[in-house]
Amino acid sequence: MTLILETLHDWMMGLSADYSVNPYIFAAIYVGAIPFFMGSVAWIIRNLKRDKQIALPVISTGLCLSSAYLYLLVAGENIPSWVYLIIIFLLAYGLYSTYQRIKGKRKNNKV
Repeated sequence: MTLILETLHDWMMGLSADYSVNPYIFAAIYVGAIPFFMGSVAWIIRNLKRDKQIALPVISTGLCLSSAYLYLLVAGENIPSWVYLIIIFLLAYGLYSTYQRIKGKRKNNKV
């Protein structure tokens, strides 16, 4: 098991050197944004219930959803084009699933 983890670490650090992106920073941003993302979704739902503007919570949710990928786009160098396609797909799926979650909560709570 140690050999597998060591090999994985070496592979990731090799990618880090090639593309100037630290996988640990990427993972920390990705995981660290989760509570802020969930809070932003709750903020959207609360504002919908209170009939308030949702522009700011939607922007906050979008930034939380894309923060790790923004790090990759800003810090990365020589990133292959297929990675950009995956990022676009992941962001589109994330936006769609978030929209469905909000729509479901709104329907259940009759906002």
